[in-house]
Amino acid sequence: MNHEDSTRLGVGVIGVGKVGAVMGAALREAGHQIVGVTAGSQASRDRADAMLPGTPVLDADTLVQRAELVLLTVPDDEIAPLVSGLAALGRFSAGQIVVHCAGRHGLDVLAPASAAGAIPIALHPSLAFTGTSMDLPRLRETTIGVTAPKPVLPIGQALVVEIGAEPVVLREADRALYHAAIAHAANHTAAILSQAMDVLREVGVEDPARVLSSLVHASASNILQSGPRALTGPVSRGDVGTVRAHVEALAEYALTAGGTEVRDSYTALGRATTARALANGTVDQQRAAALMDVLGESGCD
Repeated sequence: MNHEDSTRLGVGVIGVGKVGAVMGAALREAGHQIVGVTAGSQASRDRADAMLPGTPVLDADTLVQRAELVLLTVPDDEIAPLVSGLAALGRFSAGQIVVHCAGRHGLDVLAPASAAGAIPIALHPSLAFTGTSMDLPRLRETTIGVTAPKPVLPIGQALVVEIGAEPVVLREADRALYHAAIAHAANHTAAILSQAMDVLREVGVEDPARVLSSLVHASASNILQSGPRALTGPVSRGDVGTVRAHVEALAEYALTAGGTEVRDSYTALGRATTARALANGTVDQQRAAALMDVLGESGCD
């Protein structure tokens, strides 16, 4: 197999979920040939038809024997047993590229393939996938974490560059912490926004997304461009009275909504924000202590 001319690689996608469908389509757009996919459900087959039309649906055993690049996009916990099983059957070959896209895993889960002479690469796109064609331009604007043995690291970086993204090299030992940061930013933001929209609906706002859109986009943009010192809001200003009013209102909301999730997340993140404001120098120790007292109150259960 000639890795210098990577456009000739035959790619097999095991698991046509949201990530697999989009990564497969991106690799196809980059000039690779998709030789087959596995699709165990009707949803996967429909996704393959939409994103990778004309691609044959094969079993994993056959697919690995035909592919020069095997893309493993099954759920994280399924990667290790899948690789071990295929390796036990002798399906991996020397020089074959085996890639997974799980954030928390590095190369360990690919060790059985490596033992057979395959080239192990771990990629993780920093993108919340929808599994549709709208992800393709987004993928070209994102970064992809790359972990690979040093001699073959350029292959992983080249794959990322070919699909138009930016490679970020990650050490094996750092992948879990990296993934925690990515999940913290993306998934917890989604939870916070969902809570905020629920509260706005409770006070009669018919279109909460419209209310939050400009504010949230500007806030995220300011932090990403200017760093932590772009922090604003009542905690950053040391406005203890406003924060107390928020906590009290959310405690009352908890009684009507039947749960304390919003209040608890507000107070927990408020304490983290207070620490950040103190580090930024926008509040002093005395004001930070007052904020912590308010944010530590249990409220009404």
